[in-house]
Amino acid sequence: MKPDYKNWMPKGMVYAFLFTFLGCTVAVAAFQLLPGGTLRTVLTIAFGVISVIFCGLSIWAISMYRAFDYNGKRQMARQIIEGTASCVNLPEGGKVLDVGCGSGALGIAVGKRNPGAEIIGIDRWGKEYASFSKSLCESNARAEGVSRITFRQKDATHLDFPDESFDAVVSNYVYHNIPGDRQQYLLETLRTLKKGGTFALHDIFSKSKYGDMQTFVKRLRDMGYEKVELIDMTNGKFMKKSEAGWMGLSGSALLTGRK
Repeated sequence: MKPDYKNWMPKGMVYAFLFTFLGCTVAVAAFQLLPGGTLRTVLTIAFGVISVIFCGLSIWAISMYRAFDYNGKRQMARQIIEGTASCVNLPEGGKVLDVGCGSGALGIAVGKRNPGAEIIGIDRWGKEYASFSKSLCESNARAEGVSRITFRQKDATHLDFPDESFDAVVSNYVYHNIPGDRQQYLLETLRTLKKGGTFALHDIFSKSKYGDMQTFVKRLRDMGYEKVELIDMTNGKFMKKSEAGWMGLSGSALLTGRK
């Protein structure tokens, strides 16, 4: 039995772009069978433009899918997951919270590195990523031989865990998908961290999505957090700047530190 971590580029989106491109291309060809005139010209131009746009989107989506493929040549997703998991420092038998666990990959990676740890993965498993589910997470954990891990359906913006519940908190590409005050969502996650606990939160920390993150880093330090760093991961550590650019991942960074 092998784990199936799916793909961060939904296959349904890839097919939607491809089918739209092909449909518009066929339509353009079909319009040439109509009598000449203004209507044929307008339809040909309109559907031609749409075809070109969705041709570009199809190429982009396929390239994204191939880059994120866990078993493919690039394996960017595997590199990000394992790199983030390696930043976690735990006491023996420590507790870990994985926020937005998706297919369970990050929590499972932490569990493989820390066999004695107790891990809780949470997600809402929305329709945007319909291929991800609690049952998929559980299946992947069994396939990887990680037994001290559970998965629950919860809201990342309002965690129903008491303050200082976990020895580490982790997440990957989660908060930028949630509208609202994303810095506040980070604080909500960090609220659950025990004194002395570590955090490793990977996301697209661009100014357009998060505001001024350097000010946020200073805020955490002023609150007493230690070794707080916002580490650029587009300089070859997880991806090249050129990759981050065309993939729409500019600003990808790892927020780490200790409470």
